[in-house]
Amino acid sequence: MAAYLDLSSDNFYRNISLRSIYLENEGSIVPKKTDNAPPPLGDQLCYSIYSANMAIQRIYKPLLDELGVTYPQYLVLNVLWQEDGQTVSGIAEKLALESSTLTPLLKRLETAGHLRRKRNPLNERQVVVALTDQGRELRSMAGCLGDKLLEASGKSPADLAELNRRIRELRDAMYSDAGEWPLPA
Repeated sequence: MAAYLDLSSDNFYRNISLRSIYLENEGSIVPKKTDNAPPPLGDQLCYSIYSANMAIQRIYKPLLDELGVTYPQYLVLNVLWQEDGQTVSGIAEKLALESSTLTPLLKRLETAGHLRRKRNPLNERQVVVALTDQGRELRSMAGCLGDKLLEASGKSPADLAELNRRIRELRDAMYSDAGEWPLPA
């Protein structure tokens, strides 16, 4: 016989949907929705992650403006700061982007003098992307982004590291279920 459980103290289930009723049925917990309407945005995990990302980008924007790059361009530079001289497809894979989405970002970064693109002499179909001296110099100026996030969050470095670990676990599980994710190093 199924019994109603009070899982309101479990924030994970609360964030998935406050409008769900959870039942214990022979050792398994099964969500039972009262109707087909989606829960309010504030109760949806996907929206919480999305809106947190938007808040982080707003915090970063003034600092990135000083560097002369956008947030997506910063992500590209970050990939190259970790390992310079990568192919377009390699960068796209690490950022989970299509090459067609990445190409305009690379063009703007090249025009700004932060990187250069050239064909791989061993495989003309590949384009290799490398930082210029100017692009490498931005790395030392971008370190303040993490400091600003730490300050704005009001959390300890250990708390943010643990949150990041848990979000990566969630991301990896979601992509594993979808059957595709390049899993950056």
